[in-house]
Amino acid sequence: ERFGTHPLRLEALCSQDVTGFMLQQARRYSPAHAKLIATALRSFFRLFLQRGAIATDLAKAVPPVPNWRVSALPTCMKADDVECLLQSGDRTTPQGPRDAAILLLLARLGLRAGEVAALTLDDLDWDAGELCVRGKGARHDRLPLPHEVGDAIVASLRHGRPPGATRQVFVRMRAPRRGFANGHAVGTIVCRALARAGLHPVHKGAHLLRHSLATQLLQSGASLAEIGALLRHRDLETTRIYAKVDQGALRALALPWPGGDA
Repeated sequence: ERFGTHPLRLEALCSQDVTGFMLQQARRYSPAHAKLIATALRSFFRLFLQRGAIATDLAKAVPPVPNWRVSALPTCMKADDVECLLQSGDRTTPQGPRDAAILLLLARLGLRAGEVAALTLDDLDWDAGELCVRGKGARHDRLPLPHEVGDAIVASLRHGRPPGATRQVFVRMRAPRRGFANGHAVGTIVCRALARAGLHPVHKGAHLLRHSLATQLLQSGASLAEIGALLRHRDLETTRIYAKVDQGALRALALPWPGGDA
C-alpha cells in the first residue's frame, strides 16, 4: 500500500503511513476485520524491529479499532421476505430440494452455516423427531425437528443428493461428489437464493436467517431466555443484542423529550 510497485523500503515507513493505512481499512471492512488487520500489523512491526529492519517501534503507531461487544444491531429480514426467500427455489432442479432444506434449517431452527454443513445422516433421529446439532466447542445439542423441515430433508435425500459413500446430509452436485467442507458453501447458497428472490439486504450470509429468526421470535412474544435456548447461546449476554430491535419494549423505556411534543 505504501510503496506500490516500487521496491519495499521498510526503513522509510513512518507513523503517518501506518495510521493512514488503518483509516482506509476501517472504512473498507467491518470493525472485527479491521481489528484483525491491526493485530497482524503490530505483530509484523515487532518482528521487523527485532530483526533490525526498522529503527522505530511502529507497532505503537497502529491505532486501536473500537469493537465493543454486542454494540451493533443485528441485521435481519422481515418475515414476509424470509418466506419469499424460502419459496424462491426451483425444486425441479437437482440442487433445488437440497437448497430448500438448507434454507429451512437456517430459517426455522437458526442453525449456523457450519452446523448445516456438518450435519450427517446419523444426526437425524426420525423416531424421536429430533436433530443432533454439532455446534461450537464440540457441543452436541438436540433440537426438535419440525415437520416442515423434516419433509424438506427427506425430499433432499430422495431427489437432491447424488449417490455416494459420504454420511453428510448435503453433498456437492459437481464432482467430486462429497459433503461440504465447511459453511462457505452454505453461505453461497443463501446469497444465490437472495438474488433469485430479488432481496438485497446489507449482509447476505447464512447468519442473516439466524438473526431474522431471533427477531421474529422476540416480536412474537418469546423471551430472551427462550431465544437463547433455541440459538444455543452459552451466555445470555449474547442474546441480549436482540433486545435492541424490540422497538415496542424500548419505546416504553424512553424518557420524555425536555422540549415536549414539539
